[in-house]
Amino acid sequence: MKMLKAIVRPEVADEIADSLSEAGFNSMTKINAFGRGKQQGIMIGAVRYDELPKTILMLVVTDEDVEEILKLIKYKAYTGNFGDGKIFITSVDRALTVRTGAEEL
Repeated sequence: MKMLKAIVRPEVADEIADSLSEAGFNSMTKINAFGRGKQQGIMIGAVRYDELPKTILMLVVTDEDVEEILKLIKYKAYTGNFGDGKIFITSVDRALTVRTGAEEL
């Protein structure tokens, strides 16, 4: 299993979530956050905004589904401008359901 954490613009998060659901990937956590990337925020006139709103989409999926989900997220999140986002992929060693104690594979 892999965990994908996609940090994207808030205005595209719902569209990405809907597309994931339509593709059969229904389990997801959405987190509202603030942050900045390499560009260190943006300047609008004389004001610097160094922390911008972002949305983190977190999914745990099978290894086989990773590429399809990456393709979908990249397609929906792309504008070609700084701040389109970042996707992190990590291995998941174990997962437990709190209510039942059942271990997922």
